[in-house]
Amino acid sequence: MSNLPFHSDLGSSREDDERFRVEQAEAFRPKRPPHIIFILTDDQGFNDIGYHSRHIRSPTLDKLASEGVRLENYYVQPLCTPSRSQLITGRYQIHTGLQHSIIRPRQPSCLPLDVVTLPQRLQEAGYSTHMVGKWHLGFYRKDCLPTRRGFHTYFGSLTGSVDYYTYGSCDGKSLCGFDLHEGESVAWGKAGKYSTHLYTQRVRKILATHDSTSQPLFIFLSLQAVHTPLKPPKEYIYPYRHMGNVPRRKYAAMVSIVDEAVRNITYALRKYGFYRNSVVIFSTDNGAQPLTGGSNWPLRGCKGTYWEGGIRGVGFVHSPLIRHRRRVSRALIHITDWFPTLVGLAGGNVSQHQGLDGFDVWPTISEGKESPRLEILHNIDPLNRRSRGSFKDGYGLWDTTVQAAIRVGDWKLLTGDPGHGDWVPPQVLTNFPSSWWHLERQIEKKRKSVWLFNVTGDPCERHDLAAHRPDVVKELLARLVFYNRTAIPVRYPPDDARANPSLNGGAWRPWVGEDEREENWDGIYYKRGKNRKRKKCKLCKLQSFFKKLNLKIMSKQI
Repeated sequence: MSNLPFHSDLGSSREDDERFRVEQAEAFRPKRPPHIIFILTDDQGFNDIGYHSRHIRSPTLDKLASEGVRLENYYVQPLCTPSRSQLITGRYQIHTGLQHSIIRPRQPSCLPLDVVTLPQRLQEAGYSTHMVGKWHLGFYRKDCLPTRRGFHTYFGSLTGSVDYYTYGSCDGKSLCGFDLHEGESVAWGKAGKYSTHLYTQRVRKILATHDSTSQPLFIFLSLQAVHTPLKPPKEYIYPYRHMGNVPRRKYAAMVSIVDEAVRNITYALRKYGFYRNSVVIFSTDNGAQPLTGGSNWPLRGCKGTYWEGGIRGVGFVHSPLIRHRRRVSRALIHITDWFPTLVGLAGGNVSQHQGLDGFDVWPTISEGKESPRLEILHNIDPLNRRSRGSFKDGYGLWDTTVQAAIRVGDWKLLTGDPGHGDWVPPQVLTNFPSSWWHLERQIEKKRKSVWLFNVTGDPCERHDLAAHRPDVVKELLARLVFYNRTAIPVRYPPDDARANPSLNGGAWRPWVGEDEREENWDGIYYKRGKNRKRKKCKLCKLQSFFKKLNLKIMSKQI
């Protein structure tokens, strides 16, 4: 017998379980709606915080985590858009059509307009809602903008990556535009200040001008840091001068700037009377990219992969409202859980939200109760297929060419191509030996399309048990089949030439008119690359790119 939780089909028992969870959560909620500050960092790896690495200086984050609840079995998604979409909707990607990759600047796509968002629910509960920082959930029409999706105010960037000072954002080498917005207007005059400092200043302004006793406050601070480009102010690099690896040195400096930002925000919470009735949540959006200074050590994989290094996130909750503080929680929690948890804290009725994949985990965080979550569907991406694999390899249940990942209890199953599966040691040398990028992933991946790990006992995914436990493999494949039946079609439309910033005043902004009819994408999806020129040798180009990148790193140009 495997240690898998029992799953009943839809029916009365499931409704009873849900009713019990809601009643249990009600008992542990604060008496009045708390102020909620959600801080999301970008590309911060498992080994990129002080309490996981002695080489990173983050005293504020370490202190807040130690005085609150550290989440050590917490999962996010491997990329920016997927994590943000699941945070703000409480739904898996398969239920929003955003299963594949990210939303690119030129794509006429965004978070589905018929899906209710977390800030909309908080507004209904009487909250003043504000977002500061990176959106990355689509902006091709005005209805997609943060101010139309539940935020009273917005200040930040709409695309996935911008320069920290100029706020220039490029899609490819030559298609670039300005990307800093105040509400629904371009904030031309605000450039020049380092984004983490600029965003922190805005959060402090919101706190200074809001009456903490009159209305509960929700602030979503979605920092650009510690995403590339690595451009921290020089004074923050100096404390890390002993680090031989230049990208790691700059990356660590950017983490310290985040730490300083959180210190300034928590000081403002105390100064303006918010702290005693506040909940501060800190989370990364995905794993780090070691090539650009991040570290997920000792976990396997990196950003963009479904190995633990890509999806096991840094996170903690700090609040005077937590009943059992100063704890390390190993309860299973996923980024979709914040939607029902925060709606519940706000006094909303979580049971009214049909279609949620998240659970209210406040009793788990505050009281140390068992997590109501038994499993996580990391994703099913039908557009990401590999040549290796078949229904036969999936025991006639599942096509193992499809990229998919799921965790049930202690077990984690991956099919298709999970992404690069290296274990990359911390960057202590002046450069990255090229052999590091060819350690164990290639030989194993060429002959496999199914992996199984007991991630409770083997969090670094060293021991593949797929061949030894076919019974568990079949049970998890059956869960993938169950979830796949509920999936909606993938939405991944081709680039729209009208998005070009040169046609929109030099900035990235909505380009589709409000009265323009929406295209029908029901049952249709687009695989990126079909409308692009075929290159003679994609592998040659890729090899050339990494060779040049390695040379730049060695010469300290990055």
